[in-house]
Amino acid sequence: MHEMSLVEGMRQIIERATADPGIAQVTRVRVEIGRFAGVETAALTFAWDVVMRGSKAEGAVLEIIDLPGSALCYDCGKIARIDSRLDPCPHCGSGKVMPEQGDEMRIKDLEVI
Repeated sequence: MHEMSLVEGMRQIIERATADPGIAQVTRVRVEIGRFAGVETAALTFAWDVVMRGSKAEGAVLEIIDLPGSALCYDCGKIARIDSRLDPCPHCGSGKVMPEQGDEMRIKDLEVI
């Protein structure tokens, strides 16, 4: 389950971002995850609860923001939203598309007290 290592990386980022002694606790973490990132959200949520124990983010709400996928069509030159990497261009039907968005995973922001 690679979600465990993803959350361990998130913990390191959160610990660096909240190193200020004036920050007592993280109450919410919003994470953007692209449709093609290959992240299983149920596994990520489970790993979150386990990995965050003993940190400032223990008990924090993990909010996952699903980002759509998009691709550039080499035949018609348009950028279009797609649901799968293998989807054809919805404008012209071509299979020559290059994903532009949807692979990303990033912490968008933190709520702290």
